[in-house]
Amino acid sequence: MSAVAVTGSISPIVTRTNIPIGGMTCASCAARVEKSIRKVTGVVDVSVNLATETATVITAGDVQRSMLEMAVVEAGYQVAEMKVADPRASSGKYASTSPSLLGFLAFGDAVKLIIAALLSLPLVVPMLLTPLGMPWMLPANWQLALAAPVQFWLGAPFYRAGWRAVKAGTGNMDLLVAIGTSAAFGLSLYLMFRSPVVGAPAEMPHLYFESAAVVITLVMFGKWLESRAKRETTAAIRALQALTPPTASLIVRGAEHAVAIADIQVGDLLRVRPGERFAADGVIAVGQTHANESMITGESMPVAKTVGDRVTGGALNEEGLVDVSVSAVGAESTLQRIVRMVEDAQAQKAPIQRLVDRVSAAFVPVVLLISLLTLIGWGALTGDWQQAILNAVCVLVIACPCALGLATPAAIMVGTGVAAQRGILIKDATALETAHSINVVAFDKTGTLTEGKPTLIAAEAHDGSRADLLAIAAAIQSGSEHPLAQAVLNAAIQEGVLFQAATAIRALPGRGIAAEVAGVTYYLGSAQLMAEQDIEFPLESAPISQALKKYLDDGLTVSWLAKKDQLLGVFAFGDALKPTAKAAIEALHRIGIRTVLISGDHWGAAQKVGAALGIDEVYASVLPQQKAALVASLKAAGKRVAMVGDGTNDAPALAAANVGIAMSNGTDVAIETAGITLMRGDPMLVAAAVELSRRTTTKIKQNLFWAFCYNVIGIPLAAVGLLNPVIAGAAMALSSVSVVSNALLLRRVK
Repeated sequence: MSAVAVTGSISPIVTRTNIPIGGMTCASCAARVEKSIRKVTGVVDVSVNLATETATVITAGDVQRSMLEMAVVEAGYQVAEMKVADPRASSGKYASTSPSLLGFLAFGDAVKLIIAALLSLPLVVPMLLTPLGMPWMLPANWQLALAAPVQFWLGAPFYRAGWRAVKAGTGNMDLLVAIGTSAAFGLSLYLMFRSPVVGAPAEMPHLYFESAAVVITLVMFGKWLESRAKRETTAAIRALQALTPPTASLIVRGAEHAVAIADIQVGDLLRVRPGERFAADGVIAVGQTHANESMITGESMPVAKTVGDRVTGGALNEEGLVDVSVSAVGAESTLQRIVRMVEDAQAQKAPIQRLVDRVSAAFVPVVLLISLLTLIGWGALTGDWQQAILNAVCVLVIACPCALGLATPAAIMVGTGVAAQRGILIKDATALETAHSINVVAFDKTGTLTEGKPTLIAAEAHDGSRADLLAIAAAIQSGSEHPLAQAVLNAAIQEGVLFQAATAIRALPGRGIAAEVAGVTYYLGSAQLMAEQDIEFPLESAPISQALKKYLDDGLTVSWLAKKDQLLGVFAFGDALKPTAKAAIEALHRIGIRTVLISGDHWGAAQKVGAALGIDEVYASVLPQQKAALVASLKAAGKRVAMVGDGTNDAPALAAANVGIAMSNGTDVAIETAGITLMRGDPMLVAAAVELSRRTTTKIKQNLFWAFCYNVIGIPLAAVGLLNPVIAGAAMALSSVSVVSNALLLRRVK
């Protein structure tokens, strides 16, 4: 279990628990497990993912894991073994050994499948030869000897899982297969023993042992293919997990020691040679190199790293020998946070899955009813009860609840995995599904479309010298991490300006800052802040006013410095556009998305950026709380809005949008608020995220279409007698395989 929130001293702790489950074969199984877990007192929400065979449970208060596991067992399923590579790593990923049919095939699956095929083949050959004019049939005793092991040994998992479903008062795919093949096997036994001369081919009626055996073999084959295909859907996660090397070179008193990853601690000094991967997040302490972070951020080009630069665990050290001071390990490392975020997204259900769950809940009972009506109808109308049984068996065997259950989660698993490899982290399935309908993307300016590293272009004093102006501004900004503050401090240091620390510092969100220097109160910030303090601006003919006009015309960001009721001067900052910003806007336009710029900067600077990039609408001088209101107004106008930002001030707007998209170079608040995080500050990834969402949603719809088609077309054909059990079994076996295989095509998206 991992606590995810603490709401107060008297509020219960909200905890998320991941439970690997064995024995699930279709959507109705997942629904039954959910229903059972919801009965546990303290469970707030539960989502069972058929594709990952995992239950994600949100609980409030003191709910023991054993209570949740008992609910799984009471539903007729097993809690599979969980294996985590690093005990400190994540709360989620596991390699489960499922006692379900998948688990049954997991150990020696190929051998058992081959045995089933070898036993079934002699039963099928006569059926294939008869249309060619070569009637031939094995003696009945031989047919029984070949079919019985397939039915009752290799097919035992179907009976066990079907019986658990019956005890729980529901049905599943295993129950349909067990009833259908048992009916075909039982009919064959009946015909065999009522035949006057057992074993005489001329006298023996046609038996249906081959139908029962082949259906079980085909379903086993389908499940084997499905398990292999499902494994491919988690390939992205496994690739990320494999990035961390098993050992690292720890430096102790100048000597190197090989240590396991689990033994690394924050503050340790690790030596990383060229060609090795960084074992943990850290900061370069000695040396310089280039780091290949493509598997983590999607950045294709190696990134230069020198002393003081951060490196990410799992990245490849390209060329230099470096020593790294460890800053994060285990669950707090960037790589494990990425893995955990992708796992969480894959474990959740997309909104469209809720509808599928409602259909799946009634699917098996409806199929059983149709099968019963087929049996009675054919028997009553034709008097041929033998054919009636076969048609009823076909109905049971062709029903495909697995395909319905896998249609949505398989596509989401592949989509989120592909996104992670491209540097796009999708927090939840809702964000992935919602992003496909976005038609407006709103951008913050600084740090999102610009580099976020402004430089001080000019400092124009109205009363006094430039050095005095810069000294006061640097004193006020000395404790700030704001990009404009850093620009002022860098300029002061470069020019050798001495300044003292300010006191009584007060941040004024969206407007600037107030502080005392040598007992005098100063204000540094926007024109709005100056107006609030009744600061009078000089006449337009004054030199500072003329300089200000030039700054605004050039699209520079400006800040004013004042004390009491006196303006002291103005600062002008320049911030370069990101190299891919214009291409990103053009890419969004190509896929039919309107772009909006929402900036707290003045109109001149915002308009300059908007015009340079070709943005459709520009809003300037917008306060943080107004950003959220502006996003809400766009939504109220019928737009589906994505907000892209990187700062704390963007968090309300990110939360207000249909989908919030945060730059990973931004603040933790922005990243936690957003539904999608871009692992590198490249605005081109915004269009990529929307396009990937569209492709994934298309795959979900295709999967659901084919899943429903299998059933809507197949079940009526079986009911009217146009299918035989073998063909029905083949269609049922391949239905879920086709759904998962279709989802895997997402990996080709570029």
